Amino acid sequence: MISNKNFFNNSKLLPVDKFIENVLYNKKDGYYSSKNPFGKSGDFITSPGISNLFSEIIGIWLITSWNTLGRPQKFNIVELGPGDGSLTKILLKTFQKFPKFNKATNIFLYEKSNLLKNLQKKNINNSKVKWIKNFTNIKKGPVIFFGNEFFDAIPVKQFSRKRNFFMEKYYMLNKKNKIDEIYKKASDKDISRIKNFKILKNLNFVEYPKLGFGELNKIVKKISKLEGGLLLIDYGYLTPKNKNTLQSLVKHKKNKLLDNLGKADITSLVNFNLLNEYFIKNNLKVKKIVTQKFFLEKMGIIDRANNLSQKMSFKEQSNLYLRLKRLLDKKLMGNLFKVIFTYKSKKDNFLGFK
Repeated sequence: MISNKNFFNNSKLLPVDKFIENVLYNKKDGYYSSKNPFGKSGDFITSPGISNLFSEIIGIWLITSWNTLGRPQKFNIVELGPGDGSLTKILLKTFQKFPKFNKATNIFLYEKSNLLKNLQKKNINNSKVKWIKNFTNIKKGPVIFFGNEFFDAIPVKQFSRKRNFFMEKYYMLNKKNKIDEIYKKASDKDISRIKNFKILKNLNFVEYPKLGFGELNKIVKKISKLEGGLLLIDYGYLTPKNKNTLQSLVKHKKNKLLDNLGKADITSLVNFNLLNEYFIKNNLKVKKIVTQKFFLEKMGIIDRANNLSQKMSFKEQSNLYLRLKRLLDKKLMGNLFKVIFTYKSKKDNFLGFK
């Protein structure tokens, strides 16, 4: 049994984002440092694990984006939080069918967890792929960053607001080694950051991705310098929720947030219109935010499935379309997952958004 104390860094009091960051990434007991969360035997499954078609479509989108950017001789792709590596594995297969593109590409995987890095290295055995801790070595050629369920896994700060008075939510370790929720007056810096965004203006409960914006700042800098863009696919909303969206999963089932710490995944829903506003403030262009269903269908996923199914047995066809339904159905991932693409380029004709 992991003690709650292990996630408090010798402190008795931590803001929500710092506490959850420890729960997820603590080197010894953190969730992503101590177990493989993916697949049937894990706690959740992501789109690349549901169907190879998802990864193929991302591969095709990357190739069309290279085309839009003028077919540069050097083209960088960075996958953010690559999970078990299954997306990149399919990308490599897809890229081999396009020799000119394949020759131009460098693939970088940006991963924080050593355990997942080792898992990825087992799944991907290819000298084209390099693992990175930062983006400093990407110096030439446009760069496209891609993250599937990357942003939801970066913990958010939480604030309660009454009129113009902001209180920040903290977790506190009490004398019985249990965790209490308390609110403290928010810092002036954080208040002015929140007030900087129109989308957060009239909310009584604010989730602010300070750590997420820290990651995005580095990405935005690179895109602004080299051209290219960032494609994020995640589950989230367009209209602010005005409530706590933190959620926890164990073995594909909902878990009480403060139970099974270090053994359960914790995520929050992504505020896509906040991201939109953030990118515009950083002088990038943003395509219209669309649903995962819209994006995948525009990129031809149904035609691809129909072509593949012609050479399949009935059982294989059933499996193929069942997985496709999970990705596209409005009641499943189709509408809950959104797609945002922000970029710096004179060209605008990136596919999948209209």
